Amino acid sequence: MTAKPHPLFLGIDTGGTYTDAVLWSEEGGPKGKVLAKAKSLTTRHDLAVGIAGAVDAVLQQSGTDPAAIKLVSMSTTLATNALVEGQGGRVALVMIGFSEADLARDGLKTALGTDPVVFCPGGHDVHGNAAKLDLSGLEAALPELGGSVSGFAVCAYFATRNPAHELAARDLIRERTGLPVTASHELSAKLGGPRRALTTLLNARLISMIDRLVAATEGFLAKRGIAAPLMVVRGDGALVSAAFARQRPIETILSGPAASLVGARHMTGLDDAMVSDIGGTTTDVAVLDGGRPRLDPEGATVGGFRTMVEAVAMRTFGLGGDSEITLEDGALDPKILLGPRRLVPLALAGMVHGEAVRSELERQLRAPNPGRMDGRFALRTGVPDRLAAGLTAPEAKLYEAIGATPLALDRLLSSNAQNATLNRLVARGLVHICGFTPSDAAHVLGKQANWDAATARLGAELFARRRDGRGQAIAATPEAIAERVLVTLTRWSAEYILETAFAEDGLDGAATVAHALVQRAVDGHPGIARFTVALDRPVIGLGASAPLHYAGLPPLVGNGCIVPEDTDVANALGAVVGQVRVSAEARVSQPKEGLFRLASGQTVRDFTEEAKAIEAAEADVRAIAAERAKDAGTDSAEIDVATEFKVSIVEGQRMFIEAHVVAVASGRPRIAV
Repeated sequence: MTAKPHPLFLGIDTGGTYTDAVLWSEEGGPKGKVLAKAKSLTTRHDLAVGIAGAVDAVLQQSGTDPAAIKLVSMSTTLATNALVEGQGGRVALVMIGFSEADLARDGLKTALGTDPVVFCPGGHDVHGNAAKLDLSGLEAALPELGGSVSGFAVCAYFATRNPAHELAARDLIRERTGLPVTASHELSAKLGGPRRALTTLLNARLISMIDRLVAATEGFLAKRGIAAPLMVVRGDGALVSAAFARQRPIETILSGPAASLVGARHMTGLDDAMVSDIGGTTTDVAVLDGGRPRLDPEGATVGGFRTMVEAVAMRTFGLGGDSEITLEDGALDPKILLGPRRLVPLALAGMVHGEAVRSELERQLRAPNPGRMDGRFALRTGVPDRLAAGLTAPEAKLYEAIGATPLALDRLLSSNAQNATLNRLVARGLVHICGFTPSDAAHVLGKQANWDAATARLGAELFARRRDGRGQAIAATPEAIAERVLVTLTRWSAEYILETAFAEDGLDGAATVAHALVQRAVDGHPGIARFTVALDRPVIGLGASAPLHYAGLPPLVGNGCIVPEDTDVANALGAVVGQVRVSAEARVSQPKEGLFRLASGQTVRDFTEEAKAIEAAEADVRAIAAERAKDAGTDSAEIDVATEFKVSIVEGQRMFIEAHVVAVASGRPRIAV
């Protein structure tokens, strides 16, 4: 009898720079097998182009029939980037039972910007008792709003204890406008109206954006004959169906980092680890505890806004392979400084532009003395001209002088004022700076070979000529300065990993302590007060450059460092090996003695016995979680229910205050048959 072939799974990660794809099979044991992997530049104007580039490459590598793929899962930084960049549709916020003063809390007014807001009387108290609802103001505003916004966000006072007024407003808006409506009780069961309103507002803004991503992916899959369910990674690392994500796009913030953590655990089998993911621009550090990412208990912060979305507790640092390299000012023996700005590596510029870059570097090397702008170039990023609107006269003049070919800064700039102008153009995303980076240092030492090593070496020679406080060259050879740069990057990585560990332990001054400990480890001078530090868990290094930069980590962090074989596509792999996980919550309160009020889902019920109310609450959350798990994409959910009681003891008697009941449903996503 012929063995039944293992189903194939396609993982996609749509990042800010690259879109990754991985083809994975359950063949070969618990870790399965990566059959093919590929990268393609993310195409923001049409996401399907970048997705097609990566997916077509893995299909071609593996010789796979697209019809054999039974599940597609994706992670994305699209929602995160949109919030950071202030993008999203124009939406109307409906506040029921709140006053205008509430807009000043939790950054809600800043997030709202110029979008319209409607206040309506109503809402509930902490026990779910209703105030008088009046939606006449909303009803009067709907004809105008229906033609000027892309959706609505509705938040009512204490809607988590009774959502009736949110449901009434939602139904009215849908009936009159037909536009998407997000109600706050659908996203969070936590108290804190303004922050819940903020979360709801951001969700409503993101709906059309995530809808475009899902539509682009589904359209591409259909063209390739891949008839498989499409899943999306949430910010806590769990998988949900694309339809589920379309309704709750806010939950996909930090999707990419969460997927990398899931991928890290899958590749290593480690339940407890520090995970450090180094890219070109940033390093993301997080903690694995008991096989799951540690979550931020306060909710994810993105773009300066603290939401109520459960997401990984991730610390991001401006350190990567393409980090800007500078020297400490005014020191006799200046330290090398890295980041946080990203530069285009000289090796990459040399590969693309060739002699135009190398001839300028050689000219600068022929000068008798080093110049402060040696080894630096400017070129346009290639964004549409409309994004350059609003430039000042000096900015417009400088921008006009910069083209698509790198231009040496010592030819472009004639004053410090122009340098400040150039930095503003860089901050606007209109201009790139090219310069010497850790990626160039790796090319000089033969540890990286994907770009032009000759250009990198010229850049290293120029940097090595720079003077210290004594007027001496900071390094004797290009190789010497390259080695110092790579050692510094590893050292800073260790500091950031330790800083994250200290911060997770609740220690103040985490950055200062981490720096001092790594300094002593490197210098070998323990000092009068002798102390050492060691992580209680190993580090998992992720990212294409992790094998290079993390080789020297173990002695600095006091534990091992594991770099998995497929570390370069950890996000895409994490997207495809994760599990569906959803939850449902209910609360039982006692508005008055002998009355137990259950708020679960969209219903509120009263009981005269505590035990009966708790029994009903547990049955409700189990049923709601099962239904949500089905909607989220699994038919085989296991459900765990936990009940937490708040009680007081008065004269030896137990007094019931409140009970919080939570059901968590988890299971593997359903696959195509």
